[in-house]
Amino acid sequence: MLKKILLILTIITLVGCKATKPVIVTTKKVALKPKSEVVTTVKKSNVPKSIITKPVKKEPTISETEVIVSTSKTVVTNAVVKGYISQFKEIAMGNMKSFGIPASIILAQGILESGAGVGDLAISANNHFGIKCHEGWTGESVRHDDDSDQECFRKYNNPSESFKDHAIFLTGRSRYSKLFALPKGDYKAWARGLRTAGYATDPKYPDKLIAYIERYNLQQYDREVLDVNYVSNEKQLVAELSIENKNSKGSDSYEVQKGDTLYSISKKFELRIDELKEKNNLSDNSLSIGQRLIIK
Repeated sequence: MLKKILLILTIITLVGCKATKPVIVTTKKVALKPKSEVVTTVKKSNVPKSIITKPVKKEPTISETEVIVSTSKTVVTNAVVKGYISQFKEIAMGNMKSFGIPASIILAQGILESGAGVGDLAISANNHFGIKCHEGWTGESVRHDDDSDQECFRKYNNPSESFKDHAIFLTGRSRYSKLFALPKGDYKAWARGLRTAGYATDPKYPDKLIAYIERYNLQQYDREVLDVNYVSNEKQLVAELSIENKNSKGSDSYEVQKGDTLYSISKKFELRIDELKEKNNLSDNSLSIGQRLIIK
């Protein structure tokens, strides 16, 4: 009986040992597989993230500010530039009709040279075109650093005088005469022609003007003038100006108009400024609208 009991216990022990061994092996194998799978999954998830986040491209847009560099460096917002255009576009179109200078060029030069109206010269002297004193200028002036230190620049009573003097400056000098043979709608040719004629020393001057014209669509004001039968009316305009000049020259006196200066009047009637002052007993250069000047 005892032998039977021992035999049964031995058999049970052997069976128990065989049953536990495969369980241990299976457990180890199951534990290893998920470890290798987890590592592989992490590596794959990192690769697309780096590819997606690196190439971030933004569409080019007009910046919120403009850095204008001419006679002074001026930083302005686009709103200031647009306000300047809105304020002076009518004057520019008027000068295009009267003097033949494209309105787009007038406005682009005004923006560049005056810092859209908030540059040093514009504030201190109402000088919107960076016009220096030059020989024959007897009006007021200010000193300002430009190509050289403390150069002489013209000073005006208001911006309108500056716009008018700019037109007189271009039409009254032979070196700019070739400009007026250019098509009035070709702002690129005018921009390059100004640089060639010596208006500015900056080699990038034409590119700057063209950039402002195209960025702010200033050529629309040229089209607006040209679309109102400007070409066909040009001869009539010249004839009217000739008649006006004849009538003025045939008179012994002249009534001062808004925007007139001694310089512009002297040019109009082919007089020297000192001669004009002597005829009218003027002690300074101040004039008043409606004042009558003796011109003969």
